[in-house]
Amino acid sequence: MKIIEFDEINSTNEYCKSYTGDEDIIVFAARQTAGRGTKGRSFISQEGGLYYTVMRRYKNFPAEQAFKIMINSCVSVCKALEKIGVKPVIKWANDVLANGRKISGTLIENTFSNGHITRSIVGTGINLNNDFPEELKDIAISASQCLNKKVDIAAFKEEIIKNVQKNYDISDYLGYVNWLGKEVKIIAADGEYLAVARNVLPDGRLVVERGGEIIKLSSGEISLRL
Repeated sequence: MKIIEFDEINSTNEYCKSYTGDEDIIVFAARQTAGRGTKGRSFISQEGGLYYTVMRRYKNFPAEQAFKIMINSCVSVCKALEKIGVKPVIKWANDVLANGRKISGTLIENTFSNGHITRSIVGTGINLNNDFPEELKDIAISASQCLNKKVDIAAFKEEIIKNVQKNYDISDYLGYVNWLGKEVKIIAADGEYLAVARNVLPDGRLVVERGGEIIKLSSGEISLRL
């Protein structure tokens, strides 16, 4: 996998979209000026964090297995955080928390053709030594805040490079999910309700129980609050 590094770029995802080489790449930036999160939200990408995008091309990857890409991204982050002493929790589907606050998020942009994924662009931001504006202090956290010391970003980056080239599965993902069996809030377009989280399936759907009924939910349709 080819490694490309920038001090500053508008968006590592956007760079990958315009990349014309044939090889798989991982693009790092110390800062992004136009980082994006899920559902079109902006993503603050100040110096002190680690921001990167992994782009892969595929020849025979069925679209129904797309959640494998999310699994690999989240578990890669969790294992790297664990190695430095942070205890991560995956908040379905694509956020990683520490001490109940967001420490990492992922934006996946797949290209499909004839029921298959031909290319995945997986952008991730991890809060390592960041400081946050006042309005984010209750919802975001950095690894340095968890550990009360600065993180060696270069060493952490090497761990990420190693991890993203491994293949993780749903059992690895569920190993960082500590809220199954607990009541969670489901936020849908038509309102909110409470349900008990029961499982995350290999295809990425969240299984919840509400009033004795088992419901399988897609992350594209709803949001989760722990």
